[in-house]
Amino acid sequence: MRRDPGLRRLALGTLLAAYRGPVPPDWAVELVAEGLAGHTLFGTNIDTPAQVAASTAALRTGRAEVLVAIDEEGGDVTRLAHATGSPYPGNAALGAIDDEGLTREIYRAIGGELAAVGVTVNLAPAVDVNSTAENPVIGTRSFGADPVRVAAHCAAAVAGLQAAGVAACAKHFPGHGATVTDSHHALPTVDVSPQVLRRRDLPPFAAAIAAGAKAVMTAHIRVPALTGTQPATFSRAVLVDLLRREYGFTGAVITDALEMKGAALAAGGIAPGAVRALAAGADLLCIGAKVDATLIEGVAAEIVAAVGEGRLARERVEQAAGRAAELAEWTRATGPTPVPSPDLGYAAARRAVRVEGQLSESVDPLVVQVHARSTVVQGRVPWGLGPHLDGTELVEVVAAESDPEELRRRAGDRPIVLVGRRLHRLPGGPELVAALAAAHPVIVVEMGWPSGWRPVGSRAFVLTYGASHAIGRAAAEVLGLTR
Repeated sequence: MRRDPGLRRLALGTLLAAYRGPVPPDWAVELVAEGLAGHTLFGTNIDTPAQVAASTAALRTGRAEVLVAIDEEGGDVTRLAHATGSPYPGNAALGAIDDEGLTREIYRAIGGELAAVGVTVNLAPAVDVNSTAENPVIGTRSFGADPVRVAAHCAAAVAGLQAAGVAACAKHFPGHGATVTDSHHALPTVDVSPQVLRRRDLPPFAAAIAAGAKAVMTAHIRVPALTGTQPATFSRAVLVDLLRREYGFTGAVITDALEMKGAALAAGGIAPGAVRALAAGADLLCIGAKVDATLIEGVAAEIVAAVGEGRLARERVEQAAGRAAELAEWTRATGPTPVPSPDLGYAAARRAVRVEGQLSESVDPLVVQVHARSTVVQGRVPWGLGPHLDGTELVEVVAAESDPEELRRRAGDRPIVLVGRRLHRLPGGPELVAALAAAHPVIVVEMGWPSGWRPVGSRAFVLTYGASHAIGRAAAEVLGLTR
């Protein structure tokens, strides 16, 4: 079969690659010049704003209209501030505050920061309705459990980002909020009828589309009534019949990372998954973070081979690449935005903190922070009260390995402030709280998704709706512990 350079360029035009390190390697720029749609930036690509701006400028030497994407949700999921934690509250906190104007302002500020360093597409907001409190991957990334509230804040977030000249990407269609499995590790199932989806999960996407969102991201979830045994990313019933025909979306459909197990295992690899996603109606294929030139060439070659063998229509690839190009053209047409106030996110975070009980005994406490593993999407971002304390003693513990009696002895006459994320889900977490509170004044600070669990015997329960740098400072201020 004769090589078709035009088809290779089209195939590259559907791919969002990535590279490692703070400087784009030659291959990353060369592939952009050869038609690659763009790159996604991760924490490993981020050092300083000036460095990011230099990186995006380098990518534009390959082609001016290159797409530069990022997961900058604010709150617990940040790439720009991965070294310190986000200066903004996340979606759960914004949903708790329930001020749509504030949500728009926060997302406009995030968009302004992204635009200033040359990022053109934000893979946000997450508009999943977190209807399952124990959801392991959405949680504080969600505006809440009420579809109406989530829809309102979703529209505000989209408007804010795009007012800053950054394309918004509402995710994860048709809704990842009812899962109990993380699609980075396996294929979750949401076994409900389309009617339940329309009532519970889809209103925020309808709101995003009405607000003019330029992109929608697919979910690697299985909805048997629509997708059978496969993820939504590979389902025409979801991406074409539901998203495009029923909900009228005309922008770019971007896949969640194809390296994730929820997609890769179902397809038998990234390259076969790319072909299946295109065939199903996706336009931009997010490969993931572990990418090199060999992988991208392999994916492009698989797309070209699929067209040549009749497994994928050339017209479908042309359509996908065309939508990616339209998205890039929109991002090029936007202008500069004002620099946001540095205190905006911190002032907003203070409005989110909720206190149940009395805080009068938090003077000079022993702060005990309980270790919690981060999810793949969160990454190893600092969290907690530590950076904001006024000299108050802080110890870090693993719940299941802690000795409550030793902690009580260390505290002496001081109260204990116990800080955690999803404390009730940690091995030994509830037991540690109960053992400490049984014989000592304890204040519990929950920085994860607020479930129905309440700590037995604590003097106060503080809910922060997230664990970003801004939220940590707000919680420390409420407790009277700030520097």
